[in-house]
Amino acid sequence: MQISVSHKTKQFFALAIKVAILIGAAYFIFDKLVNNTQLDFDTFLTQLKTSQLIQPSIIFGLFAITFLNWFMEIVKWKTLVSSIKPISLWESTAHSLGGLTASLFTPNRVGEYGAKALYFKKSERKRVVGLNFLGNFAQLIATVIFGVIGFSIFVIEFGIELPWYRILRIFAFILVLGGLFFVGTKQKRFRIKGFSWERVRSFIRNVSRESHFKNLSLSIIRYAIFSHQFYALLLFFGLNTSYFITMSTIASMYLITSIIPMLFIFDVIVKGSVAVWLFGYLNISELNILSVVSLMWILNFVLPSIAGSYFVLNFTPLQAKEKSIAS
Repeated sequence: MQISVSHKTKQFFALAIKVAILIGAAYFIFDKLVNNTQLDFDTFLTQLKTSQLIQPSIIFGLFAITFLNWFMEIVKWKTLVSSIKPISLWESTAHSLGGLTASLFTPNRVGEYGAKALYFKKSERKRVVGLNFLGNFAQLIATVIFGVIGFSIFVIEFGIELPWYRILRIFAFILVLGGLFFVGTKQKRFRIKGFSWERVRSFIRNVSRESHFKNLSLSIIRYAIFSHQFYALLLFFGLNTSYFITMSTIASMYLITSIIPMLFIFDVIVKGSVAVWLFGYLNISELNILSVVSLMWILNFVLPSIAGSYFVLNFTPLQAKEKSIAS
């Protein structure tokens, strides 16, 4: 009888945690849409009505691009996890979208690491966290590569004078900090909760070159998808600037918002502020650019997180699954 009560208690707490995650995600989305200090929600709706977006074919096209964007992420995760064990596309979807929902309101989306790890055995979780980092790092590399190229073009095109002294100081500080960290991790005594530089290098080497290549390739494809989705939305809001300059500006925006240390909670606000500054050079109105940033957030984070709520509600810890199968 005692075991039965204990089991029911665990089930209750598991359900309570799931509901708390969904309520937190729902409140976060509602708050960012309704209480956006940069863009009034009623004004945003008015902008949508006056744009060319409210057409079935266009809405379907935008949803298709969003699906393709997250499909690339799902395939990327499936590829990375194959170094531990093969998983199906459906399982990868559950990990990716469920992880997004659970991490939506956490700083820098750190909740994603823990959420994905829960789908695996305890002995595999450190490797899962490492694989998730590799996936995010590859996406960052793609953003930086295209961002540096785009920002260079943007600076030359508009003759922007940058505070080079400050930039060099920050760059030098990062190099010194990175150097100290590298030297420290080379010491045998250096450990961070069981991690060492040698173990990190060994972990990276254990992931096949093919997986590393696919990881970076899919990250680049995904970057191309969502950056062109941003460009398409600008067209619907009356953009009349050349493709080359617009894409360099979009790349600059993603670069700047990726390297600014910030909480993911403020992602929409930071992207909006940076976008308003950058696209001001292209004579795009503040209202239009903020509407595009908000739409991108809704399409690529809000909608997938709503789909992810299904996987959060239906999540069963691996240990519970194993007990169920055994019984």
